[in-house]
Amino acid sequence: MKLLIFGNSSSGKSTLAKQYAHNYKLAHLDLDNLAWLSSVPPKRAPVQDSAKEISSFISQHESWVIEGCYTDLIELIKSAEEVIFLNLDVATCTANARLRPWEPHKYNSKLDQDSNLPMLIEWIENYYERSDVFSFQAHMNFYQKFEGNKQLFTDNKTSITSEFLEGLRLEQ
Repeated sequence: MKLLIFGNSSSGKSTLAKQYAHNYKLAHLDLDNLAWLSSVPPKRAPVQDSAKEISSFISQHESWVIEGCYTDLIELIKSAEEVIFLNLDVATCTANARLRPWEPHKYNSKLDQDSNLPMLIEWIENYYERSDVFSFQAHMNFYQKFEGNKQLFTDNKTSITSEFLEGLRLEQ
């Protein structure tokens, strides 16, 4: 299995990717971990640098799930066999953002993460108006052009089981 999962911030990409990785023993790559330089304020890494890291990950793993909101990066992944577009409404994504547990691989503390929440909520709310590589339009264009198997989910209930979510909560 070679799967790409994409959508708006806080749509459930990481949770669903973890579910697939766990259930199907797939290597998991979160594009957030290579798309940004460790600088303040955060700055995007050069696309060619991220592309090298993606290529290295793919060459090291026969089966994988890659997730993120970066259309400029997911377009580079030509070996994907299937895509899942999490196209959840803004209200659901903002609710997910507010409930998000601490992500220690992204933030030094839960307090640091929560201080970023107003910016994240604004970002989520502008998903349908933006025209950048993180936008609904960029995601929909990619989804429509993709020639392999594809699925579009408009709610987390369809894509993520409650048993799996409970398992994730217990692990944290």
